[in-house]
Amino acid sequence: MAKSSADDEELRRACEAAIEGTKQSIVMSIRVAKSRGVWGKSGKLGRQMAKPRVLALSVKSKAQRKKAFLRVMKYSSGGVLEPAKMYKLKHLSKVEVITNDPSGCTFTLGFDNLRSQSVAPPQWTMRNTDDRNRILVCILNICKDVLGKLPKVVGIDIVEMALWAKDNTPVVTTQRSTEDGEPVAEAVTETELKVTVEKELVSQAEEEDMEALLGTYVMGIGEAEAFSERLKRELQALEAANVHAILESEPLVDEVLNGLEAATNIVDDMDEWLGIFNVKLRHMREDIESIETRNNKLEMQSVNNKALIEELDKVIERLRVPSEYSASLTGGSFDEADMLQNIEACEWLAKALRGLEVPNLDPIYANMRSVKEKRAELKILKATFVTRASEFLRNYFASLVDFMVSDKSYFSQRGQLKRPDHADLRYKCRTYARLLQHLKSLDKNCLAPLRKAYCSSLNLLLRREAREFANELRASTKVSRNPTVWLEGSTGSSQNANTDTSAVSDAYAKMLTIFIPLLVDESSFFAHFMCFEVPALAPPGGAGSDKRPNNDDGNDDDDLGIMDIDESDKKTGKTSPDLTALNESLQDLLDGIQEDFYAVVDWAYKIDPLRCISMHGITEKYLSGQKADAAGFVRLLLGDLEARVSMQFSRFVDEACHQIERNERNVRQMGVLPYIPRFAALATRMEQYIQGQSRDLVDQAYTKFVSIMFVTLEKIAQQDPKYADILLLENYAAFQNSLYDLANVVPTLAKFYHQASEAYEQACTRHISLIIYYQFERLFQFAKKIEDFMYTITPEEIPFQLGLSKMELRKMLKSSLSGVDKSIAQMYKKLQKNLASEELLPSLWDKCKKEFLDKYESFVQLVAKVYPSENVPGVTEMRGLLASM
Repeated sequence: MAKSSADDEELRRACEAAIEGTKQSIVMSIRVAKSRGVWGKSGKLGRQMAKPRVLALSVKSKAQRKKAFLRVMKYSSGGVLEPAKMYKLKHLSKVEVITNDPSGCTFTLGFDNLRSQSVAPPQWTMRNTDDRNRILVCILNICKDVLGKLPKVVGIDIVEMALWAKDNTPVVTTQRSTEDGEPVAEAVTETELKVTVEKELVSQAEEEDMEALLGTYVMGIGEAEAFSERLKRELQALEAANVHAILESEPLVDEVLNGLEAATNIVDDMDEWLGIFNVKLRHMREDIESIETRNNKLEMQSVNNKALIEELDKVIERLRVPSEYSASLTGGSFDEADMLQNIEACEWLAKALRGLEVPNLDPIYANMRSVKEKRAELKILKATFVTRASEFLRNYFASLVDFMVSDKSYFSQRGQLKRPDHADLRYKCRTYARLLQHLKSLDKNCLAPLRKAYCSSLNLLLRREAREFANELRASTKVSRNPTVWLEGSTGSSQNANTDTSAVSDAYAKMLTIFIPLLVDESSFFAHFMCFEVPALAPPGGAGSDKRPNNDDGNDDDDLGIMDIDESDKKTGKTSPDLTALNESLQDLLDGIQEDFYAVVDWAYKIDPLRCISMHGITEKYLSGQKADAAGFVRLLLGDLEARVSMQFSRFVDEACHQIERNERNVRQMGVLPYIPRFAALATRMEQYIQGQSRDLVDQAYTKFVSIMFVTLEKIAQQDPKYADILLLENYAAFQNSLYDLANVVPTLAKFYHQASEAYEQACTRHISLIIYYQFERLFQFAKKIEDFMYTITPEEIPFQLGLSKMELRKMLKSSLSGVDKSIAQMYKKLQKNLASEELLPSLWDKCKKEFLDKYESFVQLVAKVYPSENVPGVTEMRGLLASM
């Protein structure tokens, strides 16, 4: 048979190591398999996921008591034993061996302190019945010795287990020494060696008492009958004594029976009384319960009535209209002194209306008749107050503006320019700013007529201010007119063109400096005053902000600009309804004021058309500065002004172009055309007027001017082809000379300067070639024939062609070069004859000599290649001849 794990000392040491520090000692340790048994129809035990475990019995001594435990050990991932569960053996109530297990090796332990008795206890399976009996005997012995009681044993005979324990108790041979010191072998059981664990079922004291008792009856084997007779006699004696005792106690028994009968009667009477009392108490209990129920209902009703009264008081308080507020809303004054009371009444009315709406009012009260009537009453109050306030404000705005319009001291007068000042107007309007806010919260629709009335009244004031200011500005600006005819007529007609007209553009700039910030401020104030919900931007900056007048009222709240519609669309992707309404109102507020700006522009154009350049730059400067802070209409106004200035300047450019085109209808013209030098003077003046972003406007004018000039020049030259090149080169040279300084600083003029330079070179080349061919026609025609044959035949064959023989060559050289100095002199005279600009002659003559030498050199090379034996005057000789002339 294999050794049992209960005898495994290494297992015992591992268990002791696992519970080290608990002051418990291991009595027995044995390996088991843990499972939760399920029995099938086959009668065989199916173990589900049987897990290896170690059961260890341990005891702990404390003073005079001992405690016994059953520990369950499991193996960790490293193969080391560790405690899993611990049961106290004092709670062990049942040991059951599973009878359905054919091997009989499976048992369960029942404990009476488990929390859930509905869960089946684990089943422990041993390797064999010996291991099972060994662990169970050890458990029962510890329960008897330590706890003094035995658990219930089911499924196994306790006598059979005791016999097994007796047969399987191992005998251990020990040695003891005699008095002589010699060792003597002695056989003892293992239980005697482990007296602390597995003791006998009878204690030593009990055994001694039994021996003393049995010593009284020591008999031999042959005295058994005598012993039996003795026992019979003693039994008879005992029975006789019992009967005698019973007979002697009969009176006592009768007395006891009488007492019992009397007590029974008393108990019956008491039972009747208790029944009666119980019925009365039951009725009383029912009455008490009924009283308590009614009392609870009354108490609940009292609490509910109290809460209802409180809620009704709150509702009544909500529905009550204070008399002072009612008086203010229906007939109060709108004077400045009474505005605080009116504002308080508006705040109360708005709060009361909100309080009667479902989100702020319990839905239970919403349909009450009193609430509906009170809501209708408040709406009537609201409509009455809104109507009265709107009528007052419309009349108030009109009276304010009428008062200012009737006072001439508010406007510019003869000899005195007056800056518009709306500080007092805004101060008076701000008195009713909070009233407008409350009107918007009460009825948004009432603001549209008010805004229209305000715009209509203030528009009259702004237009009157702009008209008076513009008239006085024009009257106070004294400057003589510049001619509008720049590129036509005699030279002396443009002598007055140098008149200083800067006062014109200064007047226009002053108009913008005064009114653009004013219009922006009015737009911003209007947006805030009339409660438009639009995004506000940073305080205005940019162009013209340094010239803005300070607000006299010292309030910076109105300096916030209003975003333009287009920019709002770009940022949000949609147009705000309030922003659209604002710009429509601003159209009504400022409409018509642009006419006075247009009048200033037209006046400036009549005095000096070139001042349109300065005005364009000034307008562009303001427009770029107002992109971030101006209301939409102010930007539109500046854009229209810029378009007006551009239109007037385009008109001037078109008229000047017509003046240029008139030159082509004149009689044959020689020399430099008059519009060439005049354009230089015009361009110089235009450059002086450029400000800010007006460069593009001037460059466009340059492009149009020069294009018309060059086209007209070409047309005039075509009228007389004989002198066309002379006219072209003289005018292109004059164009370059007059615009040399400007072309170095103006890219657009530099482009046309290079274009004129190329046209000049082409005209020079054509004219010089014509003069050279006129004097040396036979020489260069002979050279051209040679060049033509060079493409088809070899140079050696050319002398044999018709007209190209050596004899023909000699005749040609004699006729062309015999008086070459005279021919060159004639060429110089020819060049000088029709040239009106004498200053061009030296450069043209140098070009002529260079061109002639280049052509003559190519002729000499051809002759040397085709006629190598012929002598021709060399290039060096010809160069020296030209240099001496």
